[in-house]
Amino acid sequence: MKELMIATSNAHKVDEFKKMLEPRGIVVKSLLDLDEQFEIEENGTTFEENALIKARSIARHLNMAVISDDSGLVIDALNGEPGIHSARYLGHDTDYMTKNTIILNRLADVEGNDRSARFVCAIALVYPDGREMTFTGTFEGFIHDRIEGPNGFGYDPIFYYPPFGTTSANVSDEMKNAVSHRGNALKLLMEYLDHEEA
Repeated sequence: MKELMIATSNAHKVDEFKKMLEPRGIVVKSLLDLDEQFEIEENGTTFEENALIKARSIARHLNMAVISDDSGLVIDALNGEPGIHSARYLGHDTDYMTKNTIILNRLADVEGNDRSARFVCAIALVYPDGREMTFTGTFEGFIHDRIEGPNGFGYDPIFYYPPFGTTSANVSDEMKNAVSHRGNALKLLMEYLDHEEA
């Protein structure tokens, strides 16, 4: 497989996928490359279900292999919030500085290991012939006590990763991608694709 359609119009996600897949000789296309727009209702109850919903819809429409991911932040002290609603948490139009500030306020009285959290990424691969599979990766850490770091996006500035000694927004993309939830899910996907081509 030399070309994959990424079922997203999120430029940050496209960049992350390209950085990981293009060095392997895979041409990455995305919904940003298409003239038409897709409105797909993500009504699954898990990251895996939502990823499959998107990939199935685009694969049928374009008749090509499609990968789609659904990812989010799971905070144990908030009963798993924001979870599968991470992008829509507190409303579609709420900026992440506001979201991150509200989360920090909600965790003001939570300390130490009780601030445990993880990013989860489920990647679905769907072929036009109906074959499909999912690959799930996690990125384990804690919610920091403040917003910190200029890089990354979304919840990165409040996600503290102990081996870094700082947030995932305070390191380079290369460092984050090497251990991130999306990176870990992509490693599983690449292992599958390598085995398939062999």
